[in-house]
Amino acid sequence: MDHNLLIQSDNIKALNYLLTNNELQGKIDLVYIDPPYATGGNFTITNGRATTISNSKKGGIAYTDTLKGTDFIEFLRERLILIHKLLSEQGSIYLHIDYKIGHYVKIMMDEVFGIENFRNDITRIKCNPKNFDRIGYGNIKDLILFYSKTSNPIWNEPRKKYSEKDLETLFPKKNKNGRSYTTVPIHAPGETENGKSCQPFKGILPPTGRHWRTNAETMEQWDKEGLIEWSSTGNPRKIIYADERKGMRIQDIWEYKDPPYPQYPTEKNADMLDLIIKTSSNENSIVMDCFCGSGTTSKAAQLNDRQWIAIDQSDIAIKTTKNKIDKIKNNLFLPKRNYKFVNLENKIIQ
Repeated sequence: MDHNLLIQSDNIKALNYLLTNNELQGKIDLVYIDPPYATGGNFTITNGRATTISNSKKGGIAYTDTLKGTDFIEFLRERLILIHKLLSEQGSIYLHIDYKIGHYVKIMMDEVFGIENFRNDITRIKCNPKNFDRIGYGNIKDLILFYSKTSNPIWNEPRKKYSEKDLETLFPKKNKNGRSYTTVPIHAPGETENGKSCQPFKGILPPTGRHWRTNAETMEQWDKEGLIEWSSTGNPRKIIYADERKGMRIQDIWEYKDPPYPQYPTEKNADMLDLIIKTSSNENSIVMDCFCGSGTTSKAAQLNDRQWIAIDQSDIAIKTTKNKIDKIKNNLFLPKRNYKFVNLENKIIQ
């Protein structure tokens, strides 16, 4: 595929179109989807806010969310089976869902993708605390279910810069030159009877029931380089300097709040999509969102020099996505990649 693709269609028809007409089976490296949450309503945008509207006003519907229970799970299953076929062997999927239905969705995804390929249940903080009067705790989060197709997905380790507080907490010591550092044990649980991990270092053996994390030769080299510090109990510890670390690993609780004035009811935080795309795809990978909504996934993919496929049935979603992408195309300083528009309902290709 040498271009981006925006498809207006029921997404199950579009996914089959990609498999049969575009020969994309096993070619897509990353899928992010934010499907309906089985809330039972229709939604549009009013004064910058997502608003539920009645079925009598179908002309203004941005997206429909009327399936519930087993009907909703089966609706997703049919699409995820096709997505699984489209994913490459190094591919991943991130499915965004809410707490009311998400646990049922996970059980179904375990069947489609294999429980061994489940990577994370990511908690996403979506808004500020609320003070609604209700029986139950305030809901400020939803979840993202992250699966890979195989045991060897694309993984570009994401890290974030240490804050001053992080540095004080994680690297509380300073050497004579003022460099912040911490120390970590050189031994690990588990006893070995032979091999390099049980040989003496400086005449001492690892504590009972433990073994050295590396061989004595490596520890001798660390000691020559001044990277060994001895604890008060006489155990060697490895020195880790803050300025040699790339930053903190990203954990499974993310604070990426929804835009306060979205262009579309389900619009998600652009920085969150940027993180997902950088982590689980490479340049020129194909990234797909078959519930594309406002086109945030496609925009993030284009800005990160990925190819993208966006699918939605809604006129409002298609218009919003086109507007987002066209703004990128018209900016001389942003990556350029043309896209093809296909309307499978009306057989239009542009």
